[in-house]
Amino acid sequence: MKLYGSLTSPYVRKVRACAIEQGIALEFIAEGANDPAGNVARLNPLGKIPVLERDDGEALFDSPLIVEYLDSIGKMQLIPPSGELRWQAQRWHALSQGVLDAVVTRLMETRRAPEKVDSGGVAKQEGKVAAALKYADQHYQGGAYLLDQGLTIADLAWAVALEYIDLRYAHDWRATHPRLAAWHGTIKDSASLRETRPQ
Repeated sequence: MKLYGSLTSPYVRKVRACAIEQGIALEFIAEGANDPAGNVARLNPLGKIPVLERDDGEALFDSPLIVEYLDSIGKMQLIPPSGELRWQAQRWHALSQGVLDAVVTRLMETRRAPEKVDSGGVAKQEGKVAAALKYADQHYQGGAYLLDQGLTIADLAWAVALEYIDLRYAHDWRATHPRLAAWHGTIKDSASLRETRPQ
């Protein structure tokens, strides 16, 4: 299978980290979303990354869908199969996805010409990140993993989200959320996160 995307995309990184944890070999092809003649445009009508091209030629896009597909064929389950644990894991996943969306939106706005930057829009996205961090810190129960059952998509997705904040919206979130920072410190050096970390 082939995975198309950029090395700095947190959505792509999450998929790559999940594949590593699940023991799935993917051929990673670095490709942005803006080439009208590229594979991303060919495979995804929305023109967004990541895109997973299966061996049968079928394409899957949108990182939550790709993660779920990989989970169905991998050696371990990062998404609990049913019950309350599944919904807790998916809630953490959805929250991290919202953080990524907010940081990306903020980044795009700040890259505009200074006179065109919507400062209110930037503040709105920063408010979303702050609210999500507060929620995560309050709902973290302690321990090495976000859920009792061990490593799940919740952990990988949130580790990626926190490190993307550091990369694209650097601020001292650790000072205001020390419990979340302590949790991140226990997981950030796992092999899948080290291997996929943007250099």
